[in-house]
Amino acid sequence: MKDKNNQKESTNPSMISFIKDPPNICSLLGLLSAVLGIYFAIAGKFTFALIGVMWAVVFDWADGIIARKIKGRTDDHRSYGGQLDSLIDVVSFGVFPAIFLLSYGRFNPWFLPGAFIIAAVSVIRLAYFNVFGLVDSKTYMGLALDNNVIILAFVFLFERLFQQQYFSIILYILMVGMSVFNLATIKTPKFAGKWFYILIGYTLVLTVIYGWL
Repeated sequence: MKDKNNQKESTNPSMISFIKDPPNICSLLGLLSAVLGIYFAIAGKFTFALIGVMWAVVFDWADGIIARKIKGRTDDHRSYGGQLDSLIDVVSFGVFPAIFLLSYGRFNPWFLPGAFIIAAVSVIRLAYFNVFGLVDSKTYMGLALDNNVIILAFVFLFERLFQQQYFSIILYILMVGMSVFNLATIKTPKFAGKWFYILIGYTLVLTVIYGWL
């Protein structure tokens, strides 16, 4: 039995071997963007935080495109890439928005329930998606998590029109409201194809605007 276990361990690929896979490199760049976003959110530099998370969305979309264009990827590489992408999504679209809300609310304890709801919904949704997948090749059940930060980045453009205390309430309602739609039994389209180029254009425009602000 011991020899069989040793043989099984020796045939398993190393963890590092998967990092060389281009889609996984792209996924990790998305993680870097999300971590930078979290750093800037905690530091109170919210425009930079949103730039970071928007690029995390770009890399999240790009890794799947790259993976589909590479021929000869093994089942192990596909499975590992899927797990890596899902775990990074928790950081980008669960941890980041929760910390963003807390930080913008100046870490007021009243914002803790909202932060928990956002983080909890992200893991519940991703766990469901990992088990059941898409409704069909072009349809999600509920609002995809990346849409939350895309909407957040747009709404935050109007932050200067409000006093901080009022806009923090607007963000609270908006972000918790989107969490409801994340778990709703409604069908939403899976954006792909030309939408990726629209996303890049949208992200570049926001990067310029927020960088200027």
